[in-house]
Amino acid sequence: MLDFFMSLEAWQQALLATLFTWSMTGLGAAIVFLTKGVSENFLNITLGFAGGIMIAASFWSLLAPAIEASADNPIGEWFPALVGVLGGALFIYLFDKLIPHRHRGDDMAEGLPYKTSRRSTLLITSLTLHNIPEGLSIGILFGAAGLSDDPVMVLSALTLAIGIGLQNIPEGTAVSMPLRGDGASRRRAFFWGWMSAIVEPMAALVGVLLIGFMEPVLPYALAAGAGAMIFVVVEEVIPSTQKNGHSDVAVFAFMIGFVIMMVLDVALG
Repeated sequence: MLDFFMSLEAWQQALLATLFTWSMTGLGAAIVFLTKGVSENFLNITLGFAGGIMIAASFWSLLAPAIEASADNPIGEWFPALVGVLGGALFIYLFDKLIPHRHRGDDMAEGLPYKTSRRSTLLITSLTLHNIPEGLSIGILFGAAGLSDDPVMVLSALTLAIGIGLQNIPEGTAVSMPLRGDGASRRRAFFWGWMSAIVEPMAALVGVLLIGFMEPVLPYALAAGAGAMIFVVVEEVIPSTQKNGHSDVAVFAFMIGFVIMMVLDVALG
């Protein structure tokens, strides 16, 4: 199976990898069929775990390769990482200010005014926005692996997809359960929880295409994916776990997610 995956084109690998991450979101959303509700403590733990995975993946899967690929940069190997991280964060910041959405635990919506004020609709938008940098990062890394023709980089990209797939499970739950609480049917809540991550395969294909056309900026693109994910974790994921009086368990869940992703990346990548 692995040999077959390795034989595919970069865009095919990225598409399959993000179809996997998307299916993990569906797995998390499917919890709506098993229970009437989940505690805030449970959501804090699972989202803390997701945040730890994203921060670890940002460094080991994206920033470290970006720095390694910048050894010949005339300014310094740190420069593409600096520009990329800040550029990726700015990119998501602009989306955050333009697209109407609502973070978990917030009563006020962010972004431009929009005709709907339904909390559940704005929550779906928030998680969809959250998934864009994840899909882009996977696509960029698979695109980089295709350019280098290095099987180790393919494994690193695959490890990133596995990590993001794991952290997508609680994200699916974080959408479907509030939808159910707002009166949606189980099927409808599951559907929209799953669809909140449909942008990941699309963003991954965009990432592969961008790298194909802009090989010289590869280190900047890798670092931008890291910056975008770090921004999402600091601006949304971590704050959402600290609003309901269960901060300690969320912090430990974050640490567990971090070390699991670190071990996966170092062992497999």
